[in-house]
Amino acid sequence: MYKNVMVAVSLFIFTSPSWGLELSDYRLVDLTHPYNEDTIYWPTSPSSFELTELSFGETPGGWFYSAYAVCTPEHGGTHLDAPIHFSASGSAVHAMPLEDLIAPAVLIDVSAEASVDPDYRLTVEDVLEFEARNGTIESGTIVLLRTGWSDRWPDTEAYLGDDTPGDVTQLSFPAYGEEAAQLLVEQRGVVLLGVDTASIDHGASRDFTVHRIATARNIGALENLTGLEGLPPTGFTVFALPMMIEGGSGAPVRAVALVPRD
Repeated sequence: MYKNVMVAVSLFIFTSPSWGLELSDYRLVDLTHPYNEDTIYWPTSPSSFELTELSFGETPGGWFYSAYAVCTPEHGGTHLDAPIHFSASGSAVHAMPLEDLIAPAVLIDVSAEASVDPDYRLTVEDVLEFEARNGTIESGTIVLLRTGWSDRWPDTEAYLGDDTPGDVTQLSFPAYGEEAAQLLVEQRGVVLLGVDTASIDHGASRDFTVHRIATARNIGALENLTGLEGLPPTGFTVFALPMMIEGGSGAPVRAVALVPRD
């Protein structure tokens, strides 16, 4: 119910002439790493980002023209995991509801804990302490987890804990814990889990439990986010619109937060 009301209100604000969105009332916070030769991919990815020049320069007609071909695996850089990534019955990228991709959001900050323990996992206690300060996380919310790891980008070894191609046995970085994910997904009814590391499962995970908990409820993930230090705990909206890949298990995403100015 809450989600439907929020979508209806958002559509009204964007479309009503008398209630047009005044962007000067908001800060726009880019949560996206650019794609380039330094973009970090999962170690087992067979390829990385490629930008091939097709044309660049003056044309015979006398005007300038440039064009490129782009090639990238789905799961690298700032990207969306669609539910089908870990659930055979989950939605693919093109089928994810817009109200799951444009929604009110909260930020849980565990950067202090992660600075001490690089394999730190968000706990139920962390979530309950956050709610004690900020109110219960509402159904239809996007949850973002700040670990501080985006400061390590694009140093692959520092970011992933290991930079050996094809080897995932030595990865080390923080993320969500199993019980906290269950609370957020099954009891709070959140619509996306986001994090500023390479995965919503911690680096040492071998069973990807958090992915499986989320996708079992048809919930996707935002990974390799950045700029989370510019967000308040509550009161902002996230726009996370992926490349519209039909049947895709994931896609590059431009994620932006709309934060009311004080």
